[in-house]
Amino acid sequence: MGLLSFGASQSAVGLDIGAERVRVAQISATASGRVLTAYGIAHTPFGALTDGEIIDGPAISAAIKDAWKSAGIRGKTCAVGVSNQRVVVRLIDLPFMERVELANAIQYLAQDYIPMAVEESIFDFQIMGDYMTSSDEHMMEVLLVAAHREMIDHTVSAVEGAGVKLSGIDVSSFAVARAVLDDTDAVLPADDGSATAIVHISSDLTSITIVERGVPRFNRISSLAGGTITHAIANALNIGFDEAEEIKRTIGLRDISDVEQEPFSGTDPALVPVVQDAIEREANRFIAEVRRSIDYYLTQTAQTRTIQTILLSGSGSQLRNFPQYLQTALQTQVVTGDPLSRLKVAPSVQNAVLADRMGSSTAIGLALGGLQV
Repeated sequence: MGLLSFGASQSAVGLDIGAERVRVAQISATASGRVLTAYGIAHTPFGALTDGEIIDGPAISAAIKDAWKSAGIRGKTCAVGVSNQRVVVRLIDLPFMERVELANAIQYLAQDYIPMAVEESIFDFQIMGDYMTSSDEHMMEVLLVAAHREMIDHTVSAVEGAGVKLSGIDVSSFAVARAVLDDTDAVLPADDGSATAIVHISSDLTSITIVERGVPRFNRISSLAGGTITHAIANALNIGFDEAEEIKRTIGLRDISDVEQEPFSGTDPALVPVVQDAIEREANRFIAEVRRSIDYYLTQTAQTRTIQTILLSGSGSQLRNFPQYLQTALQTQVVTGDPLSRLKVAPSVQNAVLADRMGSSTAIGLALGGLQV
């Protein structure tokens, strides 16, 4: 499912435009399976992307060109992801109608469910199923996606400004789900009233997605992300962002297990508790956000009673000891979602993608969406 889709092929490219990095991944469908054949990263100029929206189109175009060159991709077609507060995902119930009829009516039906003017929005939908009510009314469950047209136009302009044609536009969180889950994955829920939550943490945004039987049914975007913690450290120590980022990666959260923590080599011991206190305050806020999202979803659906597993993804999820904090706080199994687990990786790509394994999920999922099934 995507906002716009222009067909599939045996080789596809996914483009992830982030606040700190632009990532591009190419995947080919071969007789022996799906192969990651190219992967490239470029730095996103500061301020060019804010809260998931493109502010400086030419700067983003230049970064896309750099990422493309880094990956060595010959083709000039890709699918791009969007993720920000002007992308709305809603699971709604409507009187049953045929798909063609729904497609013609969705713009008018959507106005009751989205916080944007319908004339300024682009829509997509997926029919999840139909059912009969206790009063014998035939209903259907529809996953509705709406995006602000201006935001989409800015994204299209930036991609085309890099000399690249679009094969599709997708919701980034849906692409992440595609990358870290498949129908045979052990963490997928059985028919037992359970679901999987995917928490994808980037530098400036976090997406919290609930998936049932491989289908995303809920999505929430939060501004609490990896950069939030870095800024907290920078403020606590009165240092720059880059230095705070390095300290965050080195120290991380306290180990809440019974294992005694080893001292951090090359780090002033007096800084450790200050840094960990700053990280813990923000981590607790983040965990509360995840809890609220899960609780909200569970109150909105009668079928799902529990979240069986939380999958962590994104570069911001690598914070030391964060998985155990999240698991202890929510009393739910927390595991790492590996976007490379179902792919073969070409030898020429291994160094680049393994260094950015957790950050590659969105680009890989976008490329997977463009492959012919």
